[in-house]
Amino acid sequence: MALFASADAPLRARRVCEATDLKVAPNSINNTRLKPKRLTERGFPVETEQSLFAQPWP
Repeated sequence: MALFASADAPLRARRVCEATDLKVAPNSINNTRLKPKRLTERGFPVETEQSLFAQPWP
């Protein structure tokens, strides 16, 4: 969550993988993309565009 708060722009899954030192591979990126998609139902993070995630407040 701190990653989204410190970001100056919405994040893609690949950038989240790089920031969290996960292996940048298709499988890792897809798994990382699914987690924020599930969390958007709870209101954090918000999906600003397809596969772009950001914090819901400025």
